[in-house]
Amino acid sequence: MKNDFENKIFNIDCVEGMKNLPPQSVDLVITDPPFGIDFKAKRENYHRNSANVLEGYTEIKGKEYYQFTFEWLNEVKRILKNSGSMYIFSGWNYLKDILIALDKLNFIVVNHLIWKYQFGVVTSRKFVTSHYHCLYVCLDDKKRKFFPYARFSQDSKNKKGSALHYLDKEDVWTINREYWSGDIKTPTKLPAEIIKKILAYSSEENDLILDPFLGSGQVAVVSKMEKRKYVGFEIAKEYFDFILERLETNSYRIKNQTEIQNCLEI
Repeated sequence: MKNDFENKIFNIDCVEGMKNLPPQSVDLVITDPPFGIDFKAKRENYHRNSANVLEGYTEIKGKEYYQFTFEWLNEVKRILKNSGSMYIFSGWNYLKDILIALDKLNFIVVNHLIWKYQFGVVTSRKFVTSHYHCLYVCLDDKKRKFFPYARFSQDSKNKKGSALHYLDKEDVWTINREYWSGDIKTPTKLPAEIIKKILAYSSEENDLILDPFLGSGQVAVVSKMEKRKYVGFEIAKEYFDFILERLETNSYRIKNQTEIQNCLEI
C-alpha cells in the first residue's frame, strides 16, 4: 500500500480511519471537531434557509467529550511528523478537555489563537460570543515547520509604516465567516481565508494535510486549491457525498438544484 490514502477522503469514523495511516505520515492537521453542546444543526440563523443545510451532523455528549478527544488526539500523535503541527478550532465550552488531553499526550502548545469573526448570536442575559479559539500545537517545537514571511516579506509595510508580516502574525485573527446564500452547505464551516493562512505558515506544496472531521470539506478543498495533498474522514454520509462532489468537480460552492428548478418554474 503505497500512499493510497493521499488525496482521498473516507466515510468512516476518524479514529478507526487514522489507524490505517502510517506512523509520521502527516505534515499538518487542521480540524474543527464537534462542539459537544447539543448543537442545532438545522437552526435558521440570520435568514439561513434550512432546506440548503445538509442532514447528518453528529454531536458528542458533554460527559464523553474528554475521552472522545483523547482518543482522536492519540491517533494524531502517532501519524503526525515531528516536523508537523496541528491547528484545533474550538468553542469555549469544552476547550479545557482539549487542553487537558493535549497535555496528557505531551503535545506542545505553540500559540493560543483567537479567531474574531463579524458577529455572533444575539443574547439577552450574557455577552455575545463573537470569537473562536484555535490551538496551534506540535510534538517537537524545534523541528516543526513555520514560514514567518510566507505571506508578507520582512520589509513590507502598510500605509502607516507598520510591518505587514508582524500584523499578520498577531494571535488575534479578524476574518469574516462565509455565508453561502442559495448554496448547499453544512451547518458550520471554516472560511477559506483562515485555512489558506494556516497552510501558508505551516506547510509547503505537496505536504499532506489531514482533517479528521471534514464536515463541509473546506480543509481538503482548500488544500487541493493550494497544491497540497489531503486526507480526511467524515462519518456523515450526506456530508461525505457533498465533499466528494466538491473535490471531483473542483467546485468551491454547489447550488441547490431544487431551488434552481423552483425558480425556473415560477
